[in-house]
Amino acid sequence: MNEHSLLFNAFVYLLAAVLAVPISKRLGFGAVLGYLLAGVVIGPWGLRLIREAEDILHFAEFGVVLLLFAIGLELNPTRLWAMRKPILGLGGAQVVISTAVLTGIGLVLGLQLSVAVVAAMGLSLSSTAMALQLLTERNLLPTPAGHSGFSVLLFQDIAVIPMLAVIPLLGVSSAVEADSGFDWLALFEAIGVILLIVVGGRFALRPVLRLVASTELREVFTAFTLLLVIATALLVQAVGMSMALGAFLAGVLLAESEYRHALESDIEPFKGLLLGLFFIAVGMSIDFGILLRDPMLIAGLALSLVTVKAVILYALGRIYGLPSRQLPLFALVLSQGGEFAFVLFGVAQSFSVFPVGITDTLIVTVALSMLTTPLLMVVNDRFIAPRLDRTPPPPMDEMEDQGHPVIIAGFGRFGQIAGRLLHANGIDATVLEHDPDHIEILRRFRFKVFYGDACRLDLLRAAGADRAKVLVIAIDEREASLRLSELVRENFPHLQIVSRAWDLAHVFELLEQGADVVERETFEAALRLGEEAMKRLGFTAWRAKQAAHRFRAHDEETLRELYRHYHDEFDVRIRISTDARERLREIMQSDEEHLTTQADSDWRLASKMPSDSKETQ
Repeated sequence: MNEHSLLFNAFVYLLAAVLAVPISKRLGFGAVLGYLLAGVVIGPWGLRLIREAEDILHFAEFGVVLLLFAIGLELNPTRLWAMRKPILGLGGAQVVISTAVLTGIGLVLGLQLSVAVVAAMGLSLSSTAMALQLLTERNLLPTPAGHSGFSVLLFQDIAVIPMLAVIPLLGVSSAVEADSGFDWLALFEAIGVILLIVVGGRFALRPVLRLVASTELREVFTAFTLLLVIATALLVQAVGMSMALGAFLAGVLLAESEYRHALESDIEPFKGLLLGLFFIAVGMSIDFGILLRDPMLIAGLALSLVTVKAVILYALGRIYGLPSRQLPLFALVLSQGGEFAFVLFGVAQSFSVFPVGITDTLIVTVALSMLTTPLLMVVNDRFIAPRLDRTPPPPMDEMEDQGHPVIIAGFGRFGQIAGRLLHANGIDATVLEHDPDHIEILRRFRFKVFYGDACRLDLLRAAGADRAKVLVIAIDEREASLRLSELVRENFPHLQIVSRAWDLAHVFELLEQGADVVERETFEAALRLGEEAMKRLGFTAWRAKQAAHRFRAHDEETLRELYRHYHDEFDVRIRISTDARERLREIMQSDEEHLTTQADSDWRLASKMPSDSKETQ
């Protein structure tokens, strides 16, 4: 490839991405489908602007490697060990069951046993790049479906190793016939490489990173980051393992490093561009010639693949306790074939496992299935997920008055902190939560939580509101917190209300409804951040804390004054806020002058003490 063609190809890729992806996202289809369609348009079966689809695909697979490295940086070894059950259990079950079912389908279609087994192994794998990208786009990776999907994908990457080892045993080439035994040497080599990565990453990488960082040249640090990923990928590839798996292990070993964020930021632009290029290459690699020769067969195979895998994944997700609302997402996002299938099918063809024509048919089937996944995700987002959200909730939990002095309404990220503090100090609380999926997760962590709408009077009575002393309102919905506060004040006037608020307006609304204590959810955290910023600007810890304390007191005073004028004109409250801000600045300046004068006085007194003491002697 000459310089002119290289620049032209780069121009075409970038132009296709810049045009297709924004249009796709604007239409609600996401970035992945935009990249795939861009590849179809510029590829051999579109405008024919670029023809080297296979070469580009091999190069762009490095984007998947960088993606797995970045994910590894988010998972320290402790978290990875905690995920061992879903990785081995859920991931292992998916690969084994999918392979078995797809093998059976292959035999029904008249394939030989060896052909059916290898084809099923390849088709059981999902696209790591596509699934993780779709989950990341929707910010779903931290959800139970996201965690389970990642566990399955990680096991699939591990499973590629024994799959590649099995294929030569099923071949008919002379080389294979000469060596009919299992390649134990390859197995030991793979184990040795993994140990080398683990030991080297544990003890050698940090000093090297520290040395590179000491140059204070960002481009050198970026170069070393890419060198690290490439070296790890090449090392594991040399012994027949997945490059992405090796990069993932390197990332995990650096997850607790002080350079983790720097590594993430350095690879981010390369990861995004190469992943986009990977999806473009997949779109280019779809052989529409095979599709046009037998469209019903190819479409039927792709549809069958997606359907079979989705059904298996849905059933496994239900068995492993995934929330019912996330089961369709989990099943659909992993229903496609994966990029590692291309590798397996290529190896199978080289060892004469596949007859002529099978490889091309399977590759087109996998590529077409990958094209369907973004569309299925759109269907899930627009039709399936909203319908599940509208399904009638399960019946409220039956409960008895447990005599606890505190009732907590809402046990999300805010309510859990209050509940844990009370529990740590021996104070029992009755916890009410209205999200069944969230309750399911909390109960797995052994939290005693009751399902029910705290805004229902009968549920509050059953929870012991007649005898309780304090109600903690930590509900996510603003309007619901107001309704609950009003309901409690009308029916349980003895119950003290301690409530969470979003902003100042919400504070006033809750106070109007009779809440006793209202705390803005971000106030204390923001104040602590300001205090820490002052300390890093050279203020003493004591001075920063005093300033924060003074600000808190002044803010509470201003809040009370604003509440007295809550029903006045808006301009009145603006004037009060402006005056309060200027007053606060004057107070802070006065404090600073006083502290400076006091410090000078203390210094003078301290400087005189030695001479004074000598005179008295």
